[in-house]
Amino acid sequence: MPNLDKFDIAILRILQEDARATNVEIAERVNLSPSPCLRRIRNLEKSGILKGYRADIDRKEVGLGLTVFVEIKVDRHSLQNALSQQAALLAIPEVVSCFLISGNADFLAEVVVADLAAYERLLTDTLLTLPGVSDIRSNFAIRTIKTGGPLKLPDLK
Repeated sequence: MPNLDKFDIAILRILQEDARATNVEIAERVNLSPSPCLRRIRNLEKSGILKGYRADIDRKEVGLGLTVFVEIKVDRHSLQNALSQQAALLAIPEVVSCFLISGNADFLAEVVVADLAAYERLLTDTLLTLPGVSDIRSNFAIRTIKTGGPLKLPDLK
């Protein structure tokens, strides 16, 4: 684990709850003055621990009502094929998260689209044309229980 102390962990917890919290609000909550607090936040950003800030958007409210977990298997395993596959998946805007996995598939992609017709178009026009794909299995989310939950950060005293 990187050199994080209780102040860094507290700052990260607050930002997971509310990424729009001001530096002054964060400083007050962690018992630091604003300048050292801001320095810590900037250091967390520079180190790559704090990767960015995002809005949590209700998918259905913006017309994206279908989430599909897509297992992708490639036929020839090599570093070059894996890198090509990763680059191709990164370029697909409907893929909101993607993992290299072990098991029956090689990649697991979370895809968010408007509806079944939109997924069919993405599947036939894009996913099935990816380099080296030998099999695709689609798992449709019936109901969303939890997304984008906060990380369970360690308790430092």
